Amino acid sequence: MDQNFNPDKQHTLSKSISISGTGLHTGVLVDMTLTPANPGYGIQFQRVDLPNKPTIKADCDLVTDTSRGTTLQVGDVKISTVEHILAALVGMGVDNLLIEVNGPEIPIIDGSSSPFIEKIEEAGVFEQDAAKAWYSIDENIFHYDDAKRVEMVALPALDYQITTLIDFNSPVLGTQHAALKTIKDFKAEIAPCRTFCFLHELETLLKNDLIKGGDINNAIVVVDKPVSTEEMNRLAKVFKRDKIEVKSEGYLNNLELRFPNEPARHKLLDVVGDLALIGYPIKARIIANRPGHSSNVEFAKKIKQYIKKNKHVKDVPVYNPSETPVFNLEQIEKTLPHRHPFLFIDKIIELTDTMIVGVKNVTYNEWFFPGHFPGNPVMPGVLQIEALAQTGGILCINAMPKGQYDTYFLKIDNCKFKQMVKPGDTMLLKMELTSPIRRGICEMRGTVYVGGKVATEADLVAQVIKRAE
Repeated sequence: MDQNFNPDKQHTLSKSISISGTGLHTGVLVDMTLTPANPGYGIQFQRVDLPNKPTIKADCDLVTDTSRGTTLQVGDVKISTVEHILAALVGMGVDNLLIEVNGPEIPIIDGSSSPFIEKIEEAGVFEQDAAKAWYSIDENIFHYDDAKRVEMVALPALDYQITTLIDFNSPVLGTQHAALKTIKDFKAEIAPCRTFCFLHELETLLKNDLIKGGDINNAIVVVDKPVSTEEMNRLAKVFKRDKIEVKSEGYLNNLELRFPNEPARHKLLDVVGDLALIGYPIKARIIANRPGHSSNVEFAKKIKQYIKKNKHVKDVPVYNPSETPVFNLEQIEKTLPHRHPFLFIDKIIELTDTMIVGVKNVTYNEWFFPGHFPGNPVMPGVLQIEALAQTGGILCINAMPKGQYDTYFLKIDNCKFKQMVKPGDTMLLKMELTSPIRRGICEMRGTVYVGGKVATEADLVAQVIKRAE
């Protein structure tokens, strides 16, 4: 990370950049393009080779397979082996990115995160004018799997730190541990560490027609049992080598180990990548004993649930006027066509791919108060709905590909006004998608909060239409 990198701001890439390679398990050659995205977009994968180019969010709740890497799936659409690119993004502080791929699996390259980090650095990391909301762990969160002898815990900490311990009961590997004291060390200490497997696992994978993209240069192969000459000759044919041999340390004749404890460091890399699926940047000390993809994902789900429960993500928004907004007034005007006297948002303080929170400061000088009502100024309910509509417009437009868009409301349902909004009030305008955007149709739940209480709520449906060039 750059010395001037501000961890309290959101980041994307300065430009799009591509990388190509073979998928480890499918053997399919894949082109991958990393494309900058707006604040609050998060990390999303897009299968550009499929009809309608569907996207899949990097979310632990969408993981369907962890047998040989981490696979995300929505419906019939899959993207596999996402952990190494996700780890690289966390390590470089990239929050918002669209990852376009024309195949079912992320390229394995050399089995580490370093090739991705090189591309990220080539593109440049761009600081966005939006605050990054860190989530602190206030109590210990545990995950156990007795069958796999896995123990994982997240402890309160001021930084993001990880320690991994591995013990495969292998005379070659022995017991190893690796530690990451600060994410700033990820690039140098963890990113170069390659995936590994045991020779007896290779046998099974080959028999099951997996690791079609395998090469002894993109994985460390551990040999902890005697191997016959016939077996070595067969492996040499599979990997298209003249000869394969076992080194004295118990590894196949691939590249030299980059660190004495490279396997333990790679397991730490996997933890970083899989915990990126929490969807929230966290400050915690993670200790992972014998981690694996399935345990990592279950642990990520526990941490995600903890954050949702304790940070009131679904309840009253927290507003700190001194924090940098996600969108200021100038940015709002670039997104929405509304102007005085009909722009009802002062700033955006939270924005994800499914939720947005805007702020409207109500003053006695509003143009509508002299007529509604003289001597008893009350903000018209219809204008509160308009303020919600404008906030939702930014949420929907932000989810669209680049271009100029307008939002038109199609329906308002279940509208309730629970308390009056008067001069001096600060309205927090929260809009949440209730289903994914399809063909430009956005279904949302809107709530206006004043003083920590619900003032107005409604279900709103809008359509996003691209403006003619």
